[in-house]
Amino acid sequence: MATTVPTRDELVRKATDLIPLLRKHAPWAEKNRRLHDEVIEALTDAGVFKLRRPKHFGGYEADTRTLTEVATALGRGCSSTAWVTSVYWIPTWMACQFPDEVQEEVFATPDARVCGTLSPSAMAAPVEGGIVVNGKWGFISGAHHAQWQEIIAILVPPGGEPYPVMALVPMSDLLVVDDWDTSGLRGTGSVSTVAKDLFVPAARVLPLPVLLSGQTASQRNGDTPIYRAPLMPVAAASSTGAIVGMAKGAMDVFLERLPDRKITYTGYDSQREAPITHFQVAEAALKIDEAEFHAWRTANLVDGKCAEGTEWKLEERAKTRADVGSVIRLAKDAIDVLNTASGGSSIYSGIPIQRINRDIQAVNLHALMHPNTNLELYGRILCGLEPNTLYI
Repeated sequence: MATTVPTRDELVRKATDLIPLLRKHAPWAEKNRRLHDEVIEALTDAGVFKLRRPKHFGGYEADTRTLTEVATALGRGCSSTAWVTSVYWIPTWMACQFPDEVQEEVFATPDARVCGTLSPSAMAAPVEGGIVVNGKWGFISGAHHAQWQEIIAILVPPGGEPYPVMALVPMSDLLVVDDWDTSGLRGTGSVSTVAKDLFVPAARVLPLPVLLSGQTASQRNGDTPIYRAPLMPVAAASSTGAIVGMAKGAMDVFLERLPDRKITYTGYDSQREAPITHFQVAEAALKIDEAEFHAWRTANLVDGKCAEGTEWKLEERAKTRADVGSVIRLAKDAIDVLNTASGGSSIYSGIPIQRINRDIQAVNLHALMHPNTNLELYGRILCGLEPNTLYI
């Protein structure tokens, strides 16, 4: 399939053009706990779901710097939209590591969306021709609009040691449990899914360590730069743009309200004139700049290593997780400054800053992205110790 691939600038421009639409539907997404269908359609038309799809299936095979910039633009319009988009990119990349015949099945759907998880919260047993899976996975962002899910389960072979496996299953094979009722990222629709005695053919099953180490079962994608990297650096680099975008979106909405806001019980008829406001805006802007530095550094590291095809050092892998933790910490700090400066009127639900603040709080609690967890891991490696997790 011949594919005309837009440039990075063109893709970012298309994403930026969607900001008014994303802002319009953000309140609906929060109320209804999922993205609006019109948003999904607009993202599809902009080619956003093609970024990690192979070119021979009509995709763009975009590098991670492009993902970062596109997600940053989306995040300025709606945190949940940017988050779901980023989450789709990661399992889609993972699907590209499966045997080519499996990819034929997954990507038979134009603009196929793959949701997923890295939590091994299910059990699998080997049977003739594949495995049978039973279990439940939570926090499945974008499940409502996905056609496939990547799942993780612990496989218990007869007489052997249990180990985690990854599999691809159609959403129609899973039960969707609508249990997503949260304080932040409500629009992501991150519901739970359940498998009951689900048979998965062997071709759609891979040992998780294969992906974590940067190996692939795909012949066609084996020499394609974006697909030859360990999973965790790819996941980290795919996530940061949405977070930077949230912080930039907070700055956007703060500055829009600024000229017409008084500081109640003071002599300032416009908040823009107050020295404390100048300090707060500058502090938030610099924190956003720092967050963007860490986002770009991780994206450039992943893209550089993929292009070179060189082996990843343990310290480099840990650094990508430290970078995503730093992006979250800095973005959260910047949003907190702007939220604090927004005054009592900002607690009304029609003011976007309160929603953005709750969204970044939710991101900050993500088990694989929490700043403290990731900094501890990075420091552990710098101190010459072995990692205490497979997820590196």
